[in-house]
Amino acid sequence: MDEDFCPIPQLEKHGEFLEKVVELMFKNVVFTTKQDKVLLWQNPDQLQEQFDFSLKQNGETHEELINLLKNTIKFSVKTGHPYFINQLFSGLDPYGLAAQWLTDSLNASAYTYEVAPVFTLMEKQIIKEVCRMIGPNWKDGLFCPGGSFANGLAMNLARYHRYSKVKENGMFRLPHLIIFASEECHYSIFKFAAFLGIGEENVCRIMTDDIGRIICSDLELKIEQTIKEGNIPILVIATLGTTVRGAFDPINEIADICTKYEMWLHIDAAWGGGLIFSQKHRAKLNGIERADSMVINPHKLLAVPQQCSLLLVKDSDILYKCYSRGAEYLFQKDKHYDISYDLGDKYLQCGRKCDVFKFWFMWKAKGSSGFASHIDALMDIAEYFEKQVNQRSEFLLVSQRQYMNVCFWYIPRYLRGKSNITENFAQLQKVAPQIRALMIQHGSVMLGYQPLKIFPNFFRFVSQNSALNKTDVDFILDHIQEIGDAIFK
Repeated sequence: MDEDFCPIPQLEKHGEFLEKVVELMFKNVVFTTKQDKVLLWQNPDQLQEQFDFSLKQNGETHEELINLLKNTIKFSVKTGHPYFINQLFSGLDPYGLAAQWLTDSLNASAYTYEVAPVFTLMEKQIIKEVCRMIGPNWKDGLFCPGGSFANGLAMNLARYHRYSKVKENGMFRLPHLIIFASEECHYSIFKFAAFLGIGEENVCRIMTDDIGRIICSDLELKIEQTIKEGNIPILVIATLGTTVRGAFDPINEIADICTKYEMWLHIDAAWGGGLIFSQKHRAKLNGIERADSMVINPHKLLAVPQQCSLLLVKDSDILYKCYSRGAEYLFQKDKHYDISYDLGDKYLQCGRKCDVFKFWFMWKAKGSSGFASHIDALMDIAEYFEKQVNQRSEFLLVSQRQYMNVCFWYIPRYLRGKSNITENFAQLQKVAPQIRALMIQHGSVMLGYQPLKIFPNFFRFVSQNSALNKTDVDFILDHIQEIGDAIFK
């Protein structure tokens, strides 16, 4: 060993560095207040000038690295802020954060029991318990890197279930397959239809009603048309909690149709599936036990840190049959323990973060009743938001609320009182983007907007942050009105 080399001072330096990092995060990320900005907006060219993105031959000093961390925090969006209501995730749970720090420190990969013994048993326990909550015949599941990926895996399972030879032979000998999904379904359905070789044009869009639910008569009509054309209707994808309107498709009616035509039923409940913990609102999920597969994203409604997504299935064997490969350098048959605990072979991934721990640790900390209280409080806030929109002449609902999503327009003075808002499409299309741009530039509120079907751009309120209260709702609506009244005189 080099006589000049001494590991202790180096370890001490790293310890001091990490202590400063933790202090920095506590002060500037974990314990932010409503008085702090949601973000400090910079255009891309401005940010390029103010942040050192360069990579060099030699490393930086610890002081320079701390400054880089400070700037990273400074110019990043504070998604734990109560006024970050832009996506279907928000908040910063202390138990989830602690668990994420631990898994990142251990740096395990959850493919075999020998590498991740604790996390392996946690996965089995979580999947068993969530399956029990769905229905008595549900048997297995996976942790996935997001709901989009989970939807894609489920689509592949549906095809494998009907044509198991596709695993070896590919699509070459298969008939023309058609997938059915809501016209308001998640865009991942189309991406994975293309990825799987089924094709985007073979996703048949089903009409939705005035609050965004699948119209089952249109679904059955289009299935019949598919059969008459000589094609194979293979899969229906229902949604519980659509991205924009938070709509809940009629699962029992759809399940009846799937049974009649011998089709796989997949439920994308990435957004709405967390309601399974709430006795008060669980009825919105009625019929889920009749599906074949289902996605739930704990990182959405339950506020588990990004990312944490579950794909659950009824068939106890299909995941292994569809995805296993038996790589001999990982899944040896002659190990010194029960190899049924090596879960990795049923996954499409190899290396995989231990996302289970965040969910498990939060569940241990809060209990099922804690998740239920969180959900019920958020639903009360959404109800209050909708009530305030209805009571104020400056705002108008797009459609009746079903869930956390409250979709609404700010109505400029010159459009108030108009009988048919869509007749002023071009004018109203500009309103939400302009108001939002000012809120973003001020760093005050981050609130999403979008058009949908015949509707011009409108705001979408959603929150998973337990810190948001009725006073905050009043502030957000007052803030939108103040900016809108100033812009649209």
